[in-house]
Amino acid sequence: MEKFFKYLWENLSDIYPPIFWAILVFLVGYFISRWIGLLASRGLKRIKLNQILRAMGWEEAMAKAEIKLDAEKFFGKIVKWFFIILVLMLTFEILGLKQFSGFLEKVLGYYPNIFIACLLFLVAVFLTNFSKKILIGTLEREKITYSGLLGKWVSLGIWTITILAILYQLRIVPEIILTVLIGFVIAFALTIGISFGLGGKDLAAKFLKEFEEKIKK
Repeated sequence: MEKFFKYLWENLSDIYPPIFWAILVFLVGYFISRWIGLLASRGLKRIKLNQILRAMGWEEAMAKAEIKLDAEKFFGKIVKWFFIILVLMLTFEILGLKQFSGFLEKVLGYYPNIFIACLLFLVAVFLTNFSKKILIGTLEREKITYSGLLGKWVSLGIWTITILAILYQLRIVPEIILTVLIGFVIAFALTIGISFGLGGKDLAAKFLKEFEEKIKK
């Protein structure tokens, strides 16, 4: 069977020039890439990604930068371009342009980092949304003081860790990322230490006491 396909390909190559197969592969691959990108966008619409981001205030932040928020289309385009680059690599390979196909192969090798960075972003979005709905919502229903402040700290912690993880995944100066991470931990520790030293001790004790009383009930 393998010999048959090899024989068939050799004969077809003699009948049709490589440019014909290159154009055919590109056109078919392009439309398939668009279709896969649309599927990805529709999948994100089903989980209502844009609505979650709007609820978190991302739309307002993007509007200030004159950027229209549409994360569903954005991630769909990332998926689409992954397959388009793959198709282009195959096209150049058929045309015998090894340098171009080699370059695109390197681009594809970096692409998984972009995918993982996008997944980390999505995980952060849902973790933040989950913490607001479950953790903070529960505390507010139980009428525990400073639940809103706790929610802001939880969101800040999630996004700080996520941004650092994304930068590390994209291989953007890991030394600086490590420095920022250490700085964030030190700053957080100092904030807690200062708050306890300047009277925050009573505030923390009150919060813990209220939480303990609610748990006992």
